[in-house]
Amino acid sequence: MTESPAAPAGPAFSTLPLAAPVLANLQQLGYERMTPIQAAALPPALAGRDLIAQAKTGSGKTAAFSLPLLAKLDAKRFATQALVLCPTRELAEQVSQEIRRLARAEDNVKVLTLCGGAAIRPQLASLEHGAHVVVGTPGRVLDHLERGSLALEALTTFVLDEADRMLDMGFAEDIAAVARHCPPTSKRQTLLFSATYPEDVAKLAARYLRDPQEVRLAETHAAGQIVERFYEVTESQRLHAVGLLLQRFRPESTLAFCNTKQQCRDLVAVLQAQGIVALELHGDLEQRDRDQVLVRFAHRSASVLVATDVAARGLDIAKLEAVINVDITPEPEVHTHRIGRTGRAGESGLVFNLASLDEMGRVGRIDEMQGRQSVWHPLAELEAELAKAGPQPPLLPPMVTLQILGGRKEKIRRGDVLGALTKDLGLDAAAVGKIDVNDFSTYVSVRRDLADQALRGLARGKVKGRTVKARRL
Repeated sequence: MTESPAAPAGPAFSTLPLAAPVLANLQQLGYERMTPIQAAALPPALAGRDLIAQAKTGSGKTAAFSLPLLAKLDAKRFATQALVLCPTRELAEQVSQEIRRLARAEDNVKVLTLCGGAAIRPQLASLEHGAHVVVGTPGRVLDHLERGSLALEALTTFVLDEADRMLDMGFAEDIAAVARHCPPTSKRQTLLFSATYPEDVAKLAARYLRDPQEVRLAETHAAGQIVERFYEVTESQRLHAVGLLLQRFRPESTLAFCNTKQQCRDLVAVLQAQGIVALELHGDLEQRDRDQVLVRFAHRSASVLVATDVAARGLDIAKLEAVINVDITPEPEVHTHRIGRTGRAGESGLVFNLASLDEMGRVGRIDEMQGRQSVWHPLAELEAELAKAGPQPPLLPPMVTLQILGGRKEKIRRGDVLGALTKDLGLDAAAVGKIDVNDFSTYVSVRRDLADQALRGLARGKVKGRTVKARRL
């Protein structure tokens, strides 16, 4: 789930003061022209300025801070020279993956991810061998600093990614403690990225940045790219209305936002009872369950992900067809962030908002911020349209995710899995979706009608010359 280069927008990357091998690698990765945040942030950041950048996930911000930190890196010096703090493990892993891709132009740049929810022993072993770039969550990074397993004397770049959400999640004290282990502001470059810029983020910036340049881009979408509708509901109609929307519009991939964990649980129970493959994502999930939920949704083997705002932060799901606001958020900026998950990179998107009479004040504040009147439709219209359409086949996700027991530690690569499915089992490459290789597991999505055939074939065959165990996730 890395941030993919957006459609050609701004100036070419070749206008930047980057080394020829770096530019060649960018071209190979499909980065030709800069997104608005890259065009605004890269020149001052490459010139060494501290930076405050207001940018959301999916805007190309990872490259906007990765290229400057890589440009300053001395690969021959085996010490931690760049630190990126992220609010969640998922975002940290996405960022690490993207930095590795962008670092291919330079030999042997080691990027290490340090997050809570993962065993600490393998991290300690990796740190003994050193790393050039560390990406992690504040609590786990601080843990390593206090143990003495991580040292930041050689640090030249300090990045705070999604600073607003780190503060929302209560990481202010951990960030302060990590910063105390960094060289002083005069001896490092600090880059702060945040989707919103409330007062607490401004205070954070004043504390850790030196004469920063500010880059703020209005979060807008092309006209017609997102179709947004509001439906007035009573509390007893709210969860039922989600099922009606899914039956009527039949999106392959939907992210439904609830304001509470309990609402997430209740909605998932309702949807599953209707035969819809729905998963929940909130703070009460164990890390292993959370990881598997995200894999299944990103692999398009679940139709609906029901999430709270904090749990969904940092997710960048490609081709998300619809967002449903099951509850209206009290913060208009959060609403903008929610609906910005769909309609990306030229794709169209649907946004449905369910509002009770008690939430009309919140809707008014959203209208005021968006500068337009909300478009309302009666719930009865949905019911009439469904009655007219007649019986519908069940809404099923297009893919099934298979888990192979074995990953990077067994030297398994994406190509090995694709080869086993296409060359050995005869599946068409178009029937194979995302392949994610982790340390001990590999996840691959296969077209739903071919999943059983693929599972049987993997159980009988081999991946990279060895027999593997596989199961349906």
